[in-house]
Amino acid sequence: MVDSLKKPGFEEVRPGIKVPAKETILTPRFYTTDFDAMAQMDISANEDELQAILEEFRVDYNRHHFVRDAEFEQSWDHIDGETRKLFVEFLERSCTAEFSGFLLYKELARKLKDKSPVLAECFSLMSRDEARHAGFLNKALSDFNLQLDLGFLTKSRSYTFFQPKFIFYATYLSEKIGYWRYITIYRHLEAHPEDRVYPIFRFFENWCQDENRHGDFFDAIMRAQPQFLNDWKAKLWSRFFLLSVFATMYLNDVQRSDFYRAIGLDAREYDKLVIEKTNETAARVFPIVLDVSKPEFYDRLEVCVQNNEKLTAIAQSNTPKPLQFLQKLPHYVSNGWQFVKLYLMKPIEVTQTQGQPR
Repeated sequence: MVDSLKKPGFEEVRPGIKVPAKETILTPRFYTTDFDAMAQMDISANEDELQAILEEFRVDYNRHHFVRDAEFEQSWDHIDGETRKLFVEFLERSCTAEFSGFLLYKELARKLKDKSPVLAECFSLMSRDEARHAGFLNKALSDFNLQLDLGFLTKSRSYTFFQPKFIFYATYLSEKIGYWRYITIYRHLEAHPEDRVYPIFRFFENWCQDENRHGDFFDAIMRAQPQFLNDWKAKLWSRFFLLSVFATMYLNDVQRSDFYRAIGLDAREYDKLVIEKTNETAARVFPIVLDVSKPEFYDRLEVCVQNNEKLTAIAQSNTPKPLQFLQKLPHYVSNGWQFVKLYLMKPIEVTQTQGQPR
């Protein structure tokens, strides 16, 4: 079989090592934070819950879970062409996101070790989980004759600085939406095994429980810092991070709808379910959530989908770069306007509609 079939359209740093995907606003990000401010946090208001979560992390339910079995030991060349390309992109994005979590949690564990032992050990054990996830995904990439150089990725990616409370908002939502993404795919393929074209999906049920426990940890930290949740600024930031996470996922997944079709899912319906469930979960801790039941929410996201399709077509055209920018500008402005209108949609006040969460 020709090499172009095995590795369609991918540049390599060296044989078998993929050039990392170009960083864009929609790609997984690497984070850093104010470690001193994190170390000075008082967690006594919710230390019992954090200690209970730490005990769960220590049990390490999935220590024997991520073991490749005989089903992996075969050629995957029958997954070819565009489907193969989409599978590689899915594995790369997932691996990059998990590895990003590993790096952040590992550094937090190191910096907090002497100042906040409970938080340090929690972060250390979460970094253990994320390392397993990233390693398992990177090994899956090798089934498609490619891998990521994670050491190179560590040095080459730009890092986004967030204050601790923003790290908590972002990582809480990342872990919880990861849970709903994995469990939704797992349940679909459990009901339709004929669509399970690759064995990694069999591992998603236990895997997503790691994501869920990590999300519970960030939930508990935010409850230990009520100032992150109980003022008008918390409501504004909750809206911002919910919208950012939901919009990013929707735009990415619709762009890769052929991948979801390959495993028997409709990308839009899948994302709507994941967004609905994540929004409901966020209501347990955030002071407000988004009203994703309104048709306007997805109508505006669809405008962004159309804008992105036009932006891609312009980028792939033979038009000179300066002229391309002028052609792209109205679509960038339109995307920005849609985001503003989405942000200004009336949210759901959790305390008014549901009482105090948990």
